[in-house]
Amino acid sequence: MKITKLTTYRLPPRWMLLKIETDAGIVGWGEPVIEGRARTVEAAVQELVPNLIGQDPSRINDLWQVMYRGAFYRGGPILMSAIAGVDQALWDIKGKALGVPVYELLGGLVRDKMKTYSWVGGDRPDDVIAGIRKFREVGFDTFKMNGTEEFGIIDSAKAVDAAVGRIAEIRSAFGNEIEFGIDFHGRVAAPMAKVLLRELEPYRPLFVEEPVLAEQAEYYPRLADSTSIPLAAGERMYSRFDFKRVFQQGGISIVQPDLSHAGGITECVKIAAMAEAYDIALAPHCPLGPIALAACLQVDFVSHNAVLQEQSMGIHYNKGAELLDYVVNRADFNIVDGYIAPMPKPGLGVVIDEERVIEASRNAPDWRNPLWRHKDGSVAEW
Repeated sequence: MKITKLTTYRLPPRWMLLKIETDAGIVGWGEPVIEGRARTVEAAVQELVPNLIGQDPSRINDLWQVMYRGAFYRGGPILMSAIAGVDQALWDIKGKALGVPVYELLGGLVRDKMKTYSWVGGDRPDDVIAGIRKFREVGFDTFKMNGTEEFGIIDSAKAVDAAVGRIAEIRSAFGNEIEFGIDFHGRVAAPMAKVLLRELEPYRPLFVEEPVLAEQAEYYPRLADSTSIPLAAGERMYSRFDFKRVFQQGGISIVQPDLSHAGGITECVKIAAMAEAYDIALAPHCPLGPIALAACLQVDFVSHNAVLQEQSMGIHYNKGAELLDYVVNRADFNIVDGYIAPMPKPGLGVVIDEERVIEASRNAPDWRNPLWRHKDGSVAEW
């Protein structure tokens, strides 16, 4: 079997799918994208094509090394996202060729169902309680929300009180019937992160995500020493080599690699195993589409330390399409009481509605995150 063609499709709301065809008629799908940089990743995928056409798609490990080591420059969000989408599609082909789900090729299940959570509150956290009530009606009991709006390197007591007051209202409304993580989203700098973590402790959040930006990772152990709240990070780390330094220094309790950003299934299985050696939990980042989620689940179901899976049903980014709009076998994505079962079909387990993908790709918008500014006019972290 040989690879014959690679085709990318940019789609609303902010996704990109990759189709890899073979001379055996078996097709694999991946999801290589950086949100807001889809065209750049698309160009990076096309640059990989000469090293893939005519190759045996079953040699995933070798092709991964070719894509990673075959050029002098490597790593980073664009190149690793391009590799990630190709890797996902290659695993999809291999599973389909052998007639089994990818998790069977990775050693089989370590659990029967995977805990998921839902986003509430939007970019500027608002109506969080109403959002939680909506998802409670369909069985969810675990959530994530943004912790703040714009936040200065040094900010006011008023800003701190607003962030903490929102969390206090959630605990007051729901008690311990729900769990929730708080995403600082890189909006909080180290001086205020310590303040917010101290003030949030009485409300026992499940975790605080990206307490500071990944480029300030040296603060993770210092912040961890100052709080009992588990700290989570990883969506802006792109290979096991990025994660290695964070694991060695300590401070992170939950690691969140993104299967569409961090080299795909091949790399993230290794990251998960590294995390387990450090007694760190796995909760893959996934505010993206159906292929990305299916890839995450393949890793979740073979990783003993996997504890939570993000998924984008109803997320505030989904303008123009929802998670399952391009999926034929929607029932396989059913979430019952907050849990999802292993995808039963071969490969990644997703049957893509290709006609709908092609049609939607003809007029796909270029998604961009908003540009925020502080009151003084300086650029704020979004």
